[in-house]
Amino acid sequence: MTTWAISPILPLALALALAVLTPLAWADPPSGEPPGERVPALARVWPVGTRPAVLRGWEPPATVYAAGHRGVDLAAAPGAPVRAVAAGRVSFAGRVAGRGVVAVRLAGTSLRTTYEPVRAGVAEGAEVRAGEVVGTVEGTGSHCPGTCVHWGLLDGGTYLNPLTLLPPWLLGRGPSRLLPVLGVPVPPG
Repeated sequence: MTTWAISPILPLALALALAVLTPLAWADPPSGEPPGERVPALARVWPVGTRPAVLRGWEPPATVYAAGHRGVDLAAAPGAPVRAVAAGRVSFAGRVAGRGVVAVRLAGTSLRTTYEPVRAGVAEGAEVRAGEVVGTVEGTGSHCPGTCVHWGLLDGGTYLNPLTLLPPWLLGRGPSRLLPVLGVPVPPG
């Protein structure tokens, strides 16, 4: 007859393994780009300007609680208009940690965009169209060296790269197209 003895170290080892691996199971994949079918390119405008400089890009965290940059920073002057990138309903317009924030739940999706620091020009619950001004850039409260707008995108509690909302023509990366050649003589040959 065999007698099995459980080492007192085994429960400690299991608890440690669970403590380390559980947060990793909650984390988003470390990939910088979410799957294409997850984020439709439904934006119709940039939040600020016509093609603002991206001062700091999307840097997803390795785990839920790790450091990262959960959005993109776009160059913008104080007082510049901030626009909704797509149609939706304002889900928040107010201050968070001393910064003005506007959040818009995008129509027909589970996605929500955020803009900060922004002096809200809309109220919570308001319906907005793509390109409609939702506020203006605040001169203070930015985490950029100068002023900027931090543009975020969430699906529930998961942060995504907001640039994936932009179709290629807004990113300046449209598809190549062959155009007809009219009035040009055919080379001899």
